[in-house]
Amino acid sequence: MQFKRFYYLIALQYLGFRYHGWQLQPDVPTVELMVRKTLKFILPDAKTKVLACGRTDAKVSANQTYIELFSDTKIPNLEVFLGTFNYNLPSDIKALEINPVDADFNIIQDPKIKTYHYYFAFGEKMHPFAASVMSFIHGNLDLNLMQKAATLYAGKRDFYSYTFRPKEKTDTIAEVISCKIEENNTLKANFFPKNTYVLKIKGKGFKRNQIRLLMGILIDLGKHKVDLDFFIDTLDGRKKIKLEHIAPASGLVLENVEF
Repeated sequence: MQFKRFYYLIALQYLGFRYHGWQLQPDVPTVELMVRKTLKFILPDAKTKVLACGRTDAKVSANQTYIELFSDTKIPNLEVFLGTFNYNLPSDIKALEINPVDADFNIIQDPKIKTYHYYFAFGEKMHPFAASVMSFIHGNLDLNLMQKAATLYAGKRDFYSYTFRPKEKTDTIAEVISCKIEENNTLKANFFPKNTYVLKIKGKGFKRNQIRLLMGILIDLGKHKVDLDFFIDTLDGRKKIKLEHIAPASGLVLENVEF
């Protein structure tokens, strides 16, 4: 008898502040751990497996991402499943929708575009509640200079300086479709500072810590610790400049994924 498998694509969002990233790890809470525990509880007789379209690091959140559910049992009513799944998931994880896909769909290999947001504030120290989704930077920033530099980041090039611990055979070529810093009108709360900002970046794939390395150099630029010429040099992979300032994780949000 041939083994039959059913495939489902689930849109997911989560607050990453209390998790050690997506991927299952021993002895620490992760988003994948909570998803797998919940699936085991609501589908006790099914053999299931989940894969994510990408991994997020500790404290990084996702407004809309995707996981693929593999099951040896067909889910009879997807609407009922979605409600039961959400009822049993922790309050900081939510499934947005579920749709069947076929065996040819590959959540890892299929081309996709990801948009990330990095939320930040500076000046007077912000309310502690905001720390779960926003990074606070002490002192003042030259925001105009940071905005100018951010737009220069777009394009296809060798992002060696923005590749975390690259090895000899690491592929550091990538394409950033757009990158900009603007006032935050997306994420709102009454305990946020009056003025907050967001780096919005879209690309076909990002290396580990790439966006946080970018945000780190932009912060240094805003504090005039480096100048624009140095920033431009980091965009030339042939110069092999190694960046050390990795911005805090809690300001980073995977905003959406497009297949």
